[in-house]
Amino acid sequence: MQYLCLICSPEDYYSRLSEEEMGGLFQAYGDYDRAVTEAGVLVDSNRLQPSSTATSVRVRDGQTLTTDGPYADTKEQCGGYYLLSCEDLDEALSWAAKIPSAAYGTVEVRPVMEEM
Repeated sequence: MQYLCLICSPEDYYSRLSEEEMGGLFQAYGDYDRAVTEAGVLVDSNRLQPSSTATSVRVRDGQTLTTDGPYADTKEQCGGYYLLSCEDLDEALSWAAKIPSAAYGTVEVRPVMEEM
């Protein structure tokens, strides 16, 4: 089954890191990427542009409405994702706990709806 791991953290967190700390974070993500690839569970992953680049779309009464910014105004914003193929939720949660941002943010794990 596939699980989407949404990586959410305070966007200003990264601006508070020193160059050395940022390098360590990139190294940690590189190590994680290698681990999920070698384990054969990685389906896809990517970073997202800052939430300030988001546009929210709603259709009401047949009219498309757009709003600059993310859907939810929260302290943590979605900054990236991993799509993993795991045997079960426990395995997905185990991998999610190893995502470096889980140490200072939140990783939301959601099963992908299987085709009907």
